[in-house]
Amino acid sequence: MDEHRPQVADIFREHGTAFLDQYPASAAQRRVLKDIAACKTAILGGHKARCDRCGHEKIFYNSCRNRHCPQCQGAARAQWLVDRTSELLDTPYFHVVFTLPDELGPLALQNKEVLYGILFRAASETLLQIANDPKHLGAHIGFLGVLHTWGQRLDHHPHLHFVVPGGGLSPDRARWISGRESFFLPVRVLSRLFRGKFLAYLRDAIKQGRLKFLESLVGLEDEAHRKSFLSSLARTEWVVYSKAPFGGPKQVLKYLARYTHRVAISDQRIVSISDGKVTFRYKDYRCGNVQRTMTVEATEFIRRFLQHVLPASFHRIRYFGFLANRARTKNIALVRKLLCAENADHCETPPEPQPSTQDSPATDTNSHTKEHLCPSCKKGHLVIVETIKPLFGANAAIRPAIANTS
Repeated sequence: MDEHRPQVADIFREHGTAFLDQYPASAAQRRVLKDIAACKTAILGGHKARCDRCGHEKIFYNSCRNRHCPQCQGAARAQWLVDRTSELLDTPYFHVVFTLPDELGPLALQNKEVLYGILFRAASETLLQIANDPKHLGAHIGFLGVLHTWGQRLDHHPHLHFVVPGGGLSPDRARWISGRESFFLPVRVLSRLFRGKFLAYLRDAIKQGRLKFLESLVGLEDEAHRKSFLSSLARTEWVVYSKAPFGGPKQVLKYLARYTHRVAISDQRIVSISDGKVTFRYKDYRCGNVQRTMTVEATEFIRRFLQHVLPASFHRIRYFGFLANRARTKNIALVRKLLCAENADHCETPPEPQPSTQDSPATDTNSHTKEHLCPSCKKGHLVIVETIKPLFGANAAIRPAIANTS
């Protein structure tokens, strides 16, 4: 039997109660804490499978399906990539990153839905406006954005990753305008406009009474203090970063597989859980991406993880421009037609979607795939023979006390 590797779920099960005794937690954070602790354990029920050759039995417990759970993102990511494969364009793609200044971090933590929404709005409008300017690209572009709120050490670091095809539709939608091969849009121009838009929307939110100022930010209730704070932000250089282009669709898929369904930290980065402390790996970007380790109290680890829990209705992956949901299919067909007319090399048939890999055999009792091979005899196949009911009913993940039932 393989040695059990430490997981985020182990930390939550062993130290979740201590965390709740030490720190306040929102209902959403408590839900994530209990869901992840119960994931793939008897609490959520599951299925018993038996080898059709040697009779070996194996139990597969159900997943919690929480979007913040490291164990549940593999299948969700695979299916999402299948859905996106048919939408890729045979053109270079660029990667543009918009980052909030550190000074706005505490305000964003207290007002996640409002501040993250403003971040999406200001950054997307900035890209669309500058790309549409004849001095730059002079085209209507399309792109998707993914919100990440963490740094490598689980600190709060809100930023948006945009994946942008290297070109756009002409104003009359009659031709495809390609951008430069190694340059998309000037980051300094993007940065200044992004800053101006964000601060304008932030001021509007304050006037409308949509923000709260708690604890260390209570001073922002004072108008003079607030004006000084906003003025200092207007003088700060905001970071916008444009990476080198990916290349074509295959490279974009590899990128999306890494970024779209990532959570604050993966189980693979957990080194050890011992004596009430957690050691995990991180990349030190300031020192050439050197791999380092950090050790923190388990309750502090949980606090850092849970600060990245998003509001329940918040969409962290969004689409803009000609890739916006309302007309995406129609626009993609048009772009492919225009690319084909521009260059015969762009007339390739879109790749066929591939079925996603499931994280357990529970969805197909008769499928004889490699994943269902018996781990004992290596010849037979696992077939589901029994359903195991959840220990505490349909909503078990949020009811029982945190305990290790694996």
